[in-house]
Amino acid sequence: MLSVLASYERPEPVYRRYVQALEQAGFAGDIDDSYGGRLIAATDNSVYQQLPQAVVYPRTTADLQLALQLGQSESFQDLQFSPRGGGTGTNGQSLTHGIIIDLSRYFKQVLETELEQGWVRCQSGVIKDELNDVVRSGGWFFSPDLSTSNRATLGGMINTDASGQGSLVYGKTSDHILSLQAVLINGEVIETRPLAMTEAEKLATGNGMEAALYRQALATCVHKRSDIEARFPPLNRFLTGYDLKHCYDPEGQTIDLSRLLAGSEGTLAFITEAKLNLTRIPRHKVLVNISYRDFDSALRHAPMLVKAKATSVETIDSTVLDLARNDIIWHNVRDHLSEGQADQPMDGINMVEFTAVDEAELDAKLNDLVNTLDGELAAGTHVHGVVGYKVCRDAQSIQMIYAMRKKSVGLLGAVKGERKPIAFAEDTAVPPESLADFIAEFRQLLDEYGLKYGMFGHVDAGVLHVRPALDMKDPTDEKLLRIISDQVAALTAKYGGLMWGEHGKGYRSEYAPKFFGPELYTELQKIKAAFDPDNRLNPGKLATPYGHPTARLVSVDARKRGYYDRQLPPRVREDYAAAMNCNGNGLCFNYAKDSPMCPSYKVSGDRRHSPKGRASLIREWLRLTANEGLDASKSPKKKLYFWRQSTRGDNNRDFNHQVKASMDACLACKACASQCPVKVDVPSFRAKFLQWYYQLYRRPLRDYLVASIERTAPLMAKLPRFNNALTHNGVSQWLFAKGLGYVDTPRLSVPNLNSRWQQRGWQRYSVDQLVAQPPAAGAKQVIIVQDPFTSFYQAEVVEAMGRVAEKLGYQPILLNFIGNGKAQHVKGFLGQFRATATEVTKQLNHIAEAGYPMVGMDASTVLCMRDEYHDYAAEKVCFEVALAQEWLAEHQTQLAAMATSTRSTAAELFIHCTEQTALPGTGKLWQQLFAALDSEITVVATGCCGMAGTYGHEQEQQQNSEKLYEMSWKQPLTDSKQALVTGFSCRCQAGRFAATDTKKLQQVQHPVQLLAQLLT
Repeated sequence: MLSVLASYERPEPVYRRYVQALEQAGFAGDIDDSYGGRLIAATDNSVYQQLPQAVVYPRTTADLQLALQLGQSESFQDLQFSPRGGGTGTNGQSLTHGIIIDLSRYFKQVLETELEQGWVRCQSGVIKDELNDVVRSGGWFFSPDLSTSNRATLGGMINTDASGQGSLVYGKTSDHILSLQAVLINGEVIETRPLAMTEAEKLATGNGMEAALYRQALATCVHKRSDIEARFPPLNRFLTGYDLKHCYDPEGQTIDLSRLLAGSEGTLAFITEAKLNLTRIPRHKVLVNISYRDFDSALRHAPMLVKAKATSVETIDSTVLDLARNDIIWHNVRDHLSEGQADQPMDGINMVEFTAVDEAELDAKLNDLVNTLDGELAAGTHVHGVVGYKVCRDAQSIQMIYAMRKKSVGLLGAVKGERKPIAFAEDTAVPPESLADFIAEFRQLLDEYGLKYGMFGHVDAGVLHVRPALDMKDPTDEKLLRIISDQVAALTAKYGGLMWGEHGKGYRSEYAPKFFGPELYTELQKIKAAFDPDNRLNPGKLATPYGHPTARLVSVDARKRGYYDRQLPPRVREDYAAAMNCNGNGLCFNYAKDSPMCPSYKVSGDRRHSPKGRASLIREWLRLTANEGLDASKSPKKKLYFWRQSTRGDNNRDFNHQVKASMDACLACKACASQCPVKVDVPSFRAKFLQWYYQLYRRPLRDYLVASIERTAPLMAKLPRFNNALTHNGVSQWLFAKGLGYVDTPRLSVPNLNSRWQQRGWQRYSVDQLVAQPPAAGAKQVIIVQDPFTSFYQAEVVEAMGRVAEKLGYQPILLNFIGNGKAQHVKGFLGQFRATATEVTKQLNHIAEAGYPMVGMDASTVLCMRDEYHDYAAEKVCFEVALAQEWLAEHQTQLAAMATSTRSTAAELFIHCTEQTALPGTGKLWQQLFAALDSEITVVATGCCGMAGTYGHEQEQQQNSEKLYEMSWKQPLTDSKQALVTGFSCRCQAGRFAATDTKKLQQVQHPVQLLAQLLT
């Protein structure tokens, strides 16, 4: 941390003066030159890490012009600028040591839609899937389909000329550009579109910068036409970056600078707006998933599938399939894939998609393929290696299969071991008919170095993503990256292909001169010089300006994340593996409001508040800590209190506080732990950080209040009316808010749970009593394990569980409250949590040994036992506490026998975000249970409700908490006729914001409460 502080003590650098001048000039956007803010922009989805000087977020085009015009001042001539969008690039395209201008935060408007003619005009920060949501109702979509489509911005797609699945039919991004608006390095705004040669030649006679651009475009793209056509093969994934071939259209006699900007990776201008043509959504779609005995067979069969007039042919190898089998997504896709037979397992698949406007046309194509496959399977000799196939017709099934394919990028980072499959030479494009032979040599190359790898991609276009597994913390493996890159470049050239068929050049730009050849590379340099003569826009990428004396291309040898990670002791890396495993794929930036992934990022739009952002901050915090000679895998010593004095009260100067601010915004919902492909579990390392942090700085009093809830709640619940009156009067509420920053605390249940249990004549025992009298043979008893939330604040839920168990012929037994420790873990009281987890494990192990089944009513606490207890309890966890639906599923037949049609009902189910991500089958399980009672339950797709334990009670989080509720819960809850809500905190949140609607408030129940009513 002291090394961060020291950087602020040096003489003020140029970029700091620029930032101050920009603020004073009336810049309306955001400027972040904090260490944490810069660190978030230091990585993308590549292996590289470059710390920028500052990150600028303009609100408007005028803001962007102001920033660039100020940069023209003589005082700031040495500054360099690079645009950034979604940060999904795999080759470091947006990384720089200069100033990043991020257009993803505010340039998010869809400005104009013309759904009759099929085009749209939008700003460059709009996310691809977000755009499709806007135009879908008109029957259109923006067709280039990326695996990162739920977080990639249109500006990023244009700058890398992205394509993806179905490019044989849909083309690349540049094929859909009608016009662009861009800001040049001098702040001048230009509009680009196809211009007639006469008009372009007229513009070229002017004196301004735009005139110089057209002069160079004519000189290169028209006059060097024969050289351009001779140099590059007619691939679907044509030349990326400064598209010389398509800038000039000899048939239409037009010049379009948009073709130079598309794929330019921010080296020519800042793209602010785009007018794009749209594609009609196919009325009919079908997907044939063909399984193969090996991956080579899948590759060699692909050209025949392309000839079957498929829209796209995607492939996945056995490595990716095995990772998918162990991921949450397999639950949704396994029924749509043929696993083959025991003697011929599935070790590769091709996903063949047919689309058509006319159903008869589609059926004809499908029938031809199916008949061919049936014939091959009937032959019994596994012709072409085919071992099975399945046809998917419904949209949801097709979407699930493609979700698995898109997740492949992240799944490859989930392999065990230090070596992880990484992107650096993995979007090569060769003629499709040569792909199998090319990949055979590629695999031979990797096998010679003893490397494992995963493969997936677009075999119809000759593009396969090959990701060798390397450990970038190992200097030897880092050198191997260079060796393999060189050999892949040579191999690609041998097969008449390109080294960059989809993901751009970035730090692979050093290979550009060889692929273009001396003469054409010189033309690239001249184009770069026309747009950016002083080499200030994303310098070193694609080409250097012609005639610039010192400009150099960047190299694959540039500084990588592994360089920083290797500075950590192995023990620390292992202890914080949940952060170290982040590979930057950015799935946590998913924009969809009904996705449970990372609510804090969704509500703030600040990438420091995402799993990737928090992992990046923690990794740097660990590095700085290690550089101070401290071991973050051990509890800090009291002598560290000197750090508190070194901050001098300035949060911006102390990296500890910057990391803490990011962690404070986390809701600890744990969606990241299952939704992230590499399982970046933020709450796990957040708790460790908080433990450290509060050895250095004073804890807020409310943390102690939260951590002690398991001691105070049972005592207060003995006199619930008295304590409710004590805590819920105006004075107390004011004191809670002002003194503790805590609001809207729940009321204790009246009557309390013990009174309810006694009134029904049910038993309540301690652990010792249960162990002393194990259940008799054939006894039907179920133990309800209490949690500190439902037991004391919503006792009616626990009582309802007892009623249901009794109806099923079981004796419900309430276990005396023994604690759980969830709140201790969330707040970083890890010593206390370790003691609680150990004691609870010891006691519940005894009950399990005695043979009692156990049920818990709160998902967050039950899942804590299944997860964190394994890491912290000193004793081995040998017990299992089932959630209500899991236990009831064992009695589904009995429930069905008790069904009474007159009591059937319909309801909507809202699932706690932790529960729906950790247990993806929860919704289906509840549906089956209610279906047994002739009742229909609809599972509502929602994100986080915004409460998440204590988060929604913290005063400083009120605005975000309510915004999250409104984002995905408010409307469906308002529309619901009977809302069933599984989470305690979700019911509290619903109660808080539905309080004005008494009828709606009464309808919010736990599913068990409705079950109890149906069985009464």
